[in-house]
Order: sequence, then structure tokens, then C-alpha cells
Amino acid sequence: MNQVTATEAVSHWSRMLGISRYTLLEAWRNRFPVLVLVIVAVVYAIGMFVKELAITESTQVQIGFVAASARLAAVFVVALHVLQGLAREAQDKVAEIIFSLDLPRAIYVLGKFLAYAVLCAGVSALCALPMLILGSSSLALAWGASLMLELWLVAAASVFCMVTFSQLLPAATFVGGFYLLGRSITAIQLMSASTLSGDDWGARAAAIVADLLSLVLPRLDAFTQTAWLLGAPPVPITAGSMLVQVLVYVTLLLAAAMFDLYRRNF
Repeated sequence: MNQVTATEAVSHWSRMLGISRYTLLEAWRNRFPVLVLVIVAVVYAIGMFVKELAITESTQVQIGFVAASARLAAVFVVALHVLQGLAREAQDKVAEIIFSLDLPRAIYVLGKFLAYAVLCAGVSALCALPMLILGSSSLALAWGASLMLELWLVAAASVFCMVTFSQLLPAATFVGGFYLLGRSITAIQLMSASTLSGDDWGARAAAIVADLLSLVLPRLDAFTQTAWLLGAPPVPITAGSMLVQVLVYVTLLLAAAMFDLYRRNF
């Protein structure tokens, strides 16, 4: 019995790696690494132009612009690549062919996310290259590692949304809303709790809604902060909190995607 279980585990693992390899090969054939490299080069070139426009602290202005632009571009490109890839597989009936085989659907989801996690690591490394050139290497590595964790969250959310909605537009809208709310929920809470917003029932209801959203959303504003590159490195507590959030939310999002796949009939 143990021998059969071990054999099945090895078979599942090899199949998951096969799905990951196919996904990475598809990204390579679609010139995804070249696209990311071009985007990073364009952002760096624009950053040099911004530096020339700055009157004081030109290097800090350049670092801030390049870091913020590279982070947003990385999130956009990763989310769009994941959503488009899964949508194309659904449209071409590739997913249905895979599910018709003797393959657990959880293996398909895990294999896909493993490939996307590798792509996110590569994207964050390319985005961290200008930071290594412009600033401290240790701070740039911390910024790049945080960006990788942030992209893992975005990739997991994209997998869940594409599996659940099955359409590109609603899935992209949900991912965009998830990311923007995660980035701004702390600011929303502060504004809703401010005395300037009044003390009527509407203000109290808005504060309650903001508090409820903060319980289910990741604090993405703590990830990949530009201030780290300007001399304020992340503290160990922040790094631990980011890692815990990524583990929890990625697990929940992938589990939800698996549940939705298992309840479907292909």
C-alpha cells in the first residue's frame, strides 16, 4: 500500500512539473521575458529623463520613479499574462483535454501556479536590476524579494479569478479591484476614521465597511515600498508579516480555485 502511494505521489509530481514546464515554454515562445526586459529598459530610460528634470535630489527622484513604475508594470504584465494564458487554454479546449486524462485537477492548478511563481521570480529580478544600478545592493535585493512575493499574490488571484469567472474582462476587473483595494485599504481606513468625515450614520457605515474589508484583504501597501530604496530598509517584523500574508492568501486562493474546478463538469 505504501509502495503504491509513493508511486502515485511520484507520478503526480512528475505531471505537475510537466504542466509547469509546458507553461514556462509557452511564456518563452510568446516572448514574455523579452517583453518584461523591454518594459524595464523603457522605465529606466524615462527615469534618466526624469532625473534631468529634477532640481534637487535628482537621484532620489529617479529611484522613486523607476521603482514605482517598475512595480506597477510588473503587476500589470504578470496579471495579464496569467489571465490571457488561462483564457486561451479554456477557449482552445486545452483544459478540457487535460481534465479528460487521469489527472487530478489540483495537480493542474499547482503546476500552473508553480510556473507562474518562477515567472514572477524572473520578473522581480529584472525589475530589481535598475535598483542595483541606482542604489544599494542589499536594499535592492530586499525590494526585489518583496516584489516577488507581491507578484505571487497577484498570480494566485489571477488563477482564482480566471477559473471562477471564465471570462477575461470580469476576471481582470476583479484582479484590478483586489490589488487596488489591497494597496489602499490602510489609507481608506484612516480616512473613514478621521473626524473630518463627520459622525453621521454614513460615516460610521463607511468605517465599518473599511474595517471589514481590511480583515479579508492583504496589506499590499506594506509590500515593495519605494522608501526602502531611499534609506529606510524593511524591519524583520514587516518581512515576516509579508511572508505570512503570502502563504495564507496564496493557499486560500489556490484552494478556492481547486474547489471551483472540482465542482465543474467538463
